[in-house]
Amino acid sequence: MVIEKTTKIGEIIENAPEKADILLESGMHCLGCPASQAETLEEACAVHGIDVEELVEKLNK
Repeated sequence: MVIEKTTKIGEIIENAPEKADILLESGMHCLGCPASQAETLEEACAVHGIDVEELVEKLNK
């Protein structure tokens, strides 16, 4: 799965659950929240003050 900043958090968790650790380590501790499932990675990063480009790079390694 290629992850982009427009990818929804729910899609990442469903299709690449092994990436959850990277999201948690980055400061996204609300992965189970129903609202986060519909957020894009970019939206979630903005809320949490995370650099989306850096996170996308980590997630796609």
